[in-house]
Amino acid sequence: MDRRDALVESFMTEMGHCTKGETLFLQAVEEVARHVLTVEKNDPSFAAARVLARLVEPDRILSFRITWEDDDGKVQINRAWRVQASNAIGPYKGGLRFHPAVDLDTLKFLAFEQCFKNALTGLPLGGAKGGADFDPKGRSDAEIMRFCHALMRALAPHIGPDKDVPAGDINVGTKEIGWLFGAYRQLAGAYQGALTGKGLSYGGSAMRVEATGYGLIYFVERMLAEQGEDLAGKRIAISGKGNVASHAAEKAVQQRACVQTLSDTSGTLFAPDGMGQEAIAWVQGQKAAGRGIDTPPDGLGLQFKPGAVPWEIAPEIALPCATQNELDADMARQLVDGGTRLVAEGANMPLTAEAVEIVTGAGLAYAPGKAANAGGVAVSGLEMSQMSHRQFMSAEEVDRELCVIMRDLHARVAEEGREPGGIDYVRGANVAGYRRLAQAISAQGII
Repeated sequence: MDRRDALVESFMTEMGHCTKGETLFLQAVEEVARHVLTVEKNDPSFAAARVLARLVEPDRILSFRITWEDDDGKVQINRAWRVQASNAIGPYKGGLRFHPAVDLDTLKFLAFEQCFKNALTGLPLGGAKGGADFDPKGRSDAEIMRFCHALMRALAPHIGPDKDVPAGDINVGTKEIGWLFGAYRQLAGAYQGALTGKGLSYGGSAMRVEATGYGLIYFVERMLAEQGEDLAGKRIAISGKGNVASHAAEKAVQQRACVQTLSDTSGTLFAPDGMGQEAIAWVQGQKAAGRGIDTPPDGLGLQFKPGAVPWEIAPEIALPCATQNELDADMARQLVDGGTRLVAEGANMPLTAEAVEIVTGAGLAYAPGKAANAGGVAVSGLEMSQMSHRQFMSAEEVDRELCVIMRDLHARVAEEGREPGGIDYVRGANVAGYRRLAQAISAQGII
């Protein structure tokens, strides 16, 4: 066992007693530990501050019972959480998601990853994540609004523009953010930027909906530039049909790529000759209306493959944009055998640990979500600044700034991950994010 493996084993054993059953969180921590523990041990100030041990223990975990009334007048009860992981470099920042599968393990993993992602942007943003086991599927707008108002009554004392600034995530879009913000404004008695992802009419930023997907493509373009190539003509498979997936497809098509898939849990939408903007707009409309994508209209060049996954088409570039651990070892082997050359995560940790080993072991360029999908939080940071100054940027200005942020983020990651023969984007992202966090944590003393 070499020094790194010994350090990782000791560290994971030490933290294991208080994280039993938290498989996603442990997966995220072990990946980071493999790259940063040697950095920590080689820096006396980082080692003395025990930076990573402090980062894996959230500053606080808030747990709430949310009680609300459905349309039939029946009392409903849900559980919600807010994991405030670290505010060493700025106020806590991270999304809220509504989904019946939300639990503390998921939110701890996401909050931990958020610390590194936010650090990589170069903006003054800490890391947090939150959500509820509320399922909006089949609920009326009135019910979802009542749930949002009830959630904010519990959450409001713990957030604010200089404290914690939630945003949207799965099943929490502009509509839900509007209801959450309206409740916050009333409860706080002040008009403050305590949430991002707001509508343009009340303090939101242009380009926030597009940001994660567009930022993913800007990062992929920098990865290709390292190889002396660009997106034009590249065959791309994308999973998911939500904001990240559809806007990544939209931007990739603008850059003359051939986007062949989008998907949902029922199967994959396949465009042999590539999707046009009209096809992508149809998917966006179906998603917004809560409908599936299994019945594409004629004339858009789309086929629906029930039960299929996007990786079956042997793309040159794979962009998993749906959810965590969606791409497993068998799917990774499909990509390798099919000649895929680049994988970049649009979702948070969509590759299993085994899948990462397979794609990196085969020499594919692979970018983790904490780097590749940081565009969303980057524009959230810009929204916070615009709200604070009461001066707002045009969509073109935000897009240009997003492109610069993703270019600079890639440069930070590449600097730490460059090695003979290429760039280890996982190590680069983990070490670059860690260094910024470690410098702030060690500088502020034992608090």
